[in-house]
Amino acid sequence: FKINAGIVRDLVTNCAKHCPDAILNVISNPVNSTVPIAAEVLRAAGVYDPKKLMGVTHLDVMRARTFVSDAKALDPNSIDVPVVGGHAGITILPLLSQCKPFPKGGFSAGECAALTDRIQNGGTEVVEAKAGAGSATLSMAAAAAEFAHAVLRGMAGERNVVEHAFVESTLVPGLPFFASKVKLGRSGVEKVVGLGKLSDAEKKGLQAMKSELGGSIRKGADFARAGTAVLTSPKPAARLAAPALGA
Repeated sequence: FKINAGIVRDLVTNCAKHCPDAILNVISNPVNSTVPIAAEVLRAAGVYDPKKLMGVTHLDVMRARTFVSDAKALDPNSIDVPVVGGHAGITILPLLSQCKPFPKGGFSAGECAALTDRIQNGGTEVVEAKAGAGSATLSMAAAAAEFAHAVLRGMAGERNVVEHAFVESTLVPGLPFFASKVKLGRSGVEKVVGLGKLSDAEKKGLQAMKSELGGSIRKGADFARAGTAVLTSPKPAARLAAPALGA
């Protein structure tokens, strides 16, 4: 945690100084904590704009599309599977009930549980497949590229660009940051899209994630506040050298 947290803090500190109006897409894990770190650093510098800070959770969406399309013989390029919450384990919540097009026959309770678990633990699956020799680097790069392209399309004025991102949000009380669909525009996030109607299983999943996601958000914010306090505190006055004996 401390390595990536420190990297994000220092990079964003310099962004605040040299490009305070930039749109920042944070993909360094743990995103549930690094986005709050970035927010606190920008806030301390007086340049925080929540519309311009996004955590990249697009990899979860790509996995959801892939796994659902495999299970239901659908085209992964033409389906929409919302994935909300956060970007780690239980905080990743695929909304299978809102899959479009909805597969013929729907999802059984067992299918929902299995697909949700696989989407939540997709990163672990990759690590195990690589036998500990690496992580999901290629798919992460693809997710970063696709999301960055979507942001650029919005900045260029394209209308109705909607993607998922981990952003400052009021969708879930007690969770100041949350991943959901967002509408992108010239200045970043134009609108945070609501969650829609959740199934009973999805409602339980939302409740189950709150403690872990809230803790991760607080951990990042606390780390940043401690670091910015050090960076912004006045330096102690230099002590005068004591006169040499006999002077």
